[in-house]
Amino acid sequence: MINQPPYALIATDLDGTLLRADGTVSDRSRAALDRAAAAGARHIVATGRPVPEVRPLLDDLGYRGLAVCGQGAQVYDAGARAMVCSLDLELELAEVAVGKIEAETGELDIAVNQSAVDGLTLAEHGYRMPNPMLPATRVDRRAELWAAPVNKVLVRHPLLTDDELAATARRIVGDLVTVTMAGPHIVELQPYGVTKGSGLAVAAGWLDVSAAEVIAFGDMPNDIPMFRWAGRGVAMANAHPELKAVADEVTRSHEEDGIAVVLERLFS
Repeated sequence: MINQPPYALIATDLDGTLLRADGTVSDRSRAALDRAAAAGARHIVATGRPVPEVRPLLDDLGYRGLAVCGQGAQVYDAGARAMVCSLDLELELAEVAVGKIEAETGELDIAVNQSAVDGLTLAEHGYRMPNPMLPATRVDRRAELWAAPVNKVLVRHPLLTDDELAATARRIVGDLVTVTMAGPHIVELQPYGVTKGSGLAVAAGWLDVSAAEVIAFGDMPNDIPMFRWAGRGVAMANAHPELKAVADEVTRSHEEDGIAVVLERLFS
C-alpha cells in the first residue's frame, strides 16, 4: 500500500507567515517543506504581492511552482517565468470606487499595481509604501495611475485605521469591488469576487487538486477566503484576530517556525 500525504498541496502566504521579519525563510521551514515534498505534497505560494514584487524572492528561494499573486488576480508559473492567468480591475470602475470612498472619508492617498508580468507599482507622492524595501514609481497626477491595466488599487487615509478604512470601503463600494486588508497599512480594492481563495482554486484546478486536499497558512484577513476554500486553515500566532476566528488551528508565529511545527507533525 502506498501512503498518501495528508495534504497534497501546502499553500503559504509570504509576509508574516512563511517569511520572517527580515524577509528570509528559516532553515527549519525549508527543511519541513522539503520533507513534505519528499512525501508527495506540493508547495504553492499565495500572496498579496504582485508578480514583479514576488519574482526575485521566488528566484532566491529556488521556487519553481505556481504562485498565486496580486491577492488572487494573478497565477504565475515561476518555473516557466510566465503568467498563467491575470485579471484586471477595470480602470473606470477603479476611479469610480475611489471617488465614492473619498466622497465620505475625504482625500485618500493611493497607489496601483499594474497587471503585466513586469508591471510597475505607481504611487501618489502622499502614499507611503508599507514596506519601504518594495519599489514604487511616484506620479505627479492621479490620472497617471490609470495609464495601463491594473489589478488592484491600494488606499490609505491620514486618520482612519486600517480596520476603519476597510470597513468603510466595504460599506460604500463592496458591491463594486473586493475590499481587502492584507497587512498593516495595506487596504486594497480588487476586481469584484477576486480573492486569494478564488486564485488558489484556479491554481489547484491546474494542479488537479481538490479543496479538501489543501492546507493553507496565513496571518491576515485577506487569507480568510483561502481558509474558507481550503480543507484546513492554519493561522500564525501573530495573525489578525479576524483570521484566527475562522482558522482550524493556530500555530506559532512566523518568527518561531510556525509552519514547520505543523508540517513536521503532519509529515513525520
